[in-house]
Amino acid sequence: MEATDDPERACPVAPVVDIVFSRWTTPILWSLNYQGRQRFVELQRRITTITPKVLTQRLRQLERDGLVARTYHPEVPPRVEYEITDLGRSLAPIFAHLTEWAAEHLGEVEAARKEYDAT
Repeated sequence: MEATDDPERACPVAPVVDIVFSRWTTPILWSLNYQGRQRFVELQRRITTITPKVLTQRLRQLERDGLVARTYHPEVPPRVEYEITDLGRSLAPIFAHLTEWAAEHLGEVEAARKEYDAT
């Protein structure tokens, strides 16, 4: 990898962080990975603080990025299901490492915040 003065290209993981770690992407992918294929309302029930509009936007973006697949079933009434793709599932080890890091270090982060806020 060559060095660059361009701050947009200086960190090769920045695009990944933008895609994967936006506010609602992580809970959506987590839910689809661990709970399997779900309908919109099931996702909304599991991620209780997300609005329908934002859930729709994030699912469309995740579908566009290839991390989520949308399946339309032409029934009466129509049924739509979402599931994580193999590409999305390939992020599971990253989430597992982050979970381990959180378990080990979030207490330290909280302590540092309290110390900082106290000064």
